[in-house]
Amino acid sequence: MVKERARILVVGGGYVGMYTALRLQRKLRSELRGGQVEITVVTPDPYMTYQPFLPEAAAGSISPRHVVVPLRRVLDHCRVVVGEVTALDHAKRTAHLTTLATEEEGTGPDQLEYDELVLAPGSVARTLPVPGLADHGIGFKTVEEAIGLRNHVIEQMDIASSTRDPALRDAALTFVFVGGGYAGVEALGELEDMARYASRSYHNVQPDDMKWILVEASDRVLPEVGEELGRYTVTALRRRNIDVRLTTRLESCADRVAVLSDGSRFPTRTVVWTAGVRPHPLIALTGLPRTDRGRLKCTAHLTVDGVPHAWAAGDAAAVPDVTAEPGAHTAPNAQHALRQAKVLGDNIVHALRGEELETYAHAYTGAVASLGLHKGVAQLRGRTLTGYPAWFMHRAYHLSRVPTFNRKARVLAEWTLSGLFKREIVSLGSLEHPRAEFERAAGGEPSTDPKGSS
Repeated sequence: MVKERARILVVGGGYVGMYTALRLQRKLRSELRGGQVEITVVTPDPYMTYQPFLPEAAAGSISPRHVVVPLRRVLDHCRVVVGEVTALDHAKRTAHLTTLATEEEGTGPDQLEYDELVLAPGSVARTLPVPGLADHGIGFKTVEEAIGLRNHVIEQMDIASSTRDPALRDAALTFVFVGGGYAGVEALGELEDMARYASRSYHNVQPDDMKWILVEASDRVLPEVGEELGRYTVTALRRRNIDVRLTTRLESCADRVAVLSDGSRFPTRTVVWTAGVRPHPLIALTGLPRTDRGRLKCTAHLTVDGVPHAWAAGDAAAVPDVTAEPGAHTAPNAQHALRQAKVLGDNIVHALRGEELETYAHAYTGAVASLGLHKGVAQLRGRTLTGYPAWFMHRAYHLSRVPTFNRKARVLAEWTLSGLFKREIVSLGSLEHPRAEFERAAGGEPSTDPKGSS
């Protein structure tokens, strides 16, 4: 039993936030029933997004609703608050948060008191001051962005099919992806596959009419899978007529023209930005110790260094890697986040019961990446796989990791059906502007094109 009543606040509903709360819910079941423990999860969205499935959701292989996990269903013994923490006063154990209700009420942020704090807000896209990026760039971190990008790509094919302007057609069929990590390579591979398949339905758009360009500032792609598989990935993409440009940066995308550091210029209506992430801005507002890269300084026990009753893990936390050389930190990826959440939940329980804390230690076991349908690369315990076996391993691994049996069954069913029937290729851009059609019917001026996504 816990030594005294505890109010646990979990900030963030991503990998770490959801799995930590789930672990606490299981370990403290009797205490939750008895009212000795309260768990509150504050998250901007009422669901956790399984990000490794975003590329397949963008390509239409998985339904968007099966990429997300509803938090209230999974965390049925926790209080889930849809909102954002705007400030923390850890000395007073108080968090200030805004919700949809506070905005409507106009009363200002709510205050929430806690005893134990778990910081897991995750990360946001790391952008650079590139001219035109804020106006024309498309991110790829959320399910909304993934589906929006799918609609956008199909919409550009519709534009190219119907226009008589060669310059507009060329710009519509040019797709620039910036960033050669997991997100950039997998999104590019899946969407190029989808667009190639979709072109069968157009009488005047051929696969060779489209230009797919991957821009990477370093000299390799997919550093997580190793140098050998990184070279293989570049070769495989180039064989598909994808223009891979290494040691190259995006200098500007103003006026819908992508200007690269090697002097190349590409008129384009699609610039997808996947060039890294940075800790959530909330971390800078907490006043807790941070590294020079903005991540929270943590111990191997997943406590915030020198701060009692504060815990952190995931992308926003610099956790020492005890399996590597001194001074190294664990990489901000899903593999570590899932395992850290388990140890973090256990350590909070140990702390509440006055027990010794566990040390987080997890050696790198490998990585898998999809390059499109039936194409992939994988590195598992020193062995490398490419092509169909790697793609199959990618699907098997992530199917085993996606939360809840419900989601596993639904994803597996969709994969099975997609193997038996043709892909559904349709743009539903109007979903992003649901009131535009009614505004027009009511005699108003819709602020956006009711059928378009861009």
